[in-house]
Amino acid sequence: MRRRLCALVLLTTACLVASVGTASAITGGTPDGSVHPQVGALIADHVYADGTWVYCTGTLISPTVFLTAAHCGDPGQTTARVSFSTAYQDGDRVYTGSYRPDPGYRGAQSDPHDIAVVVFAKPIRGITPATLPRAGLLDQLKKNGTLQTSAFTSVGYGSYAPQNGSGGYTYFYDDVRQQAHGSFNSLTTAWLKLSQNASTGNGGTCYGDSGGPNFLGGSDSTLLVATTITGDAQCVSTNVDYRLDTAAARAFLGKYVSLP
Repeated sequence: MRRRLCALVLLTTACLVASVGTASAITGGTPDGSVHPQVGALIADHVYADGTWVYCTGTLISPTVFLTAAHCGDPGQTTARVSFSTAYQDGDRVYTGSYRPDPGYRGAQSDPHDIAVVVFAKPIRGITPATLPRAGLLDQLKKNGTLQTSAFTSVGYGSYAPQNGSGGYTYFYDDVRQQAHGSFNSLTTAWLKLSQNASTGNGGTCYGDSGGPNFLGGSDSTLLVATTITGDAQCVSTNVDYRLDTAAARAFLGKYVSLP
């Protein structure tokens, strides 16, 4: 979800880029600081016109494996650069790893294989990886009635405060890791949908947050249950996330990490 063609698959309005200023990133969010050090940013090879570098988000799920979205990569891409800086600036430490999308990913809207990892040759030191869910966790929570009232925390480096102007929406970036809180909307066999409607007290994700985590629980939770994939074009209504407790997700992840 950044300034790429595949950034937001439901995009229907212009994605204009403006110079960044001081504001909270993600939508309706607050700076994450050091709360989620395992959440990192995918760093572009060249700076964007507004002076920023981040194009997607992801999460360290083992000392050598970083989880993100398949649509964050370009066709044929083999490597990716990752930073765990809370507010990335050119020159901050970057880790380069092997970029490996799910081989089943075909790039279609709401593709059920929109998942990828970056594998590092050496372990990332000093960062505790996020925890992955057990098989069918979200289904079990929905069945027992607790999912509908659960808290969710989304983390990412994406756009903040979209503004609607005469030429369409403008999206601002500052490369700062932010968090926001959303409430349960719905659950399908592949997707967790969260409300990010500000009128109901929710925040959520936008361009640049793709691949980033949605944690089950409050601000300091590290139980990663779904990754951000898409939403409405203006980033004001729904956050659509790829479930990590499904057989398809676990089949891919099991190639790289031990699963609960």
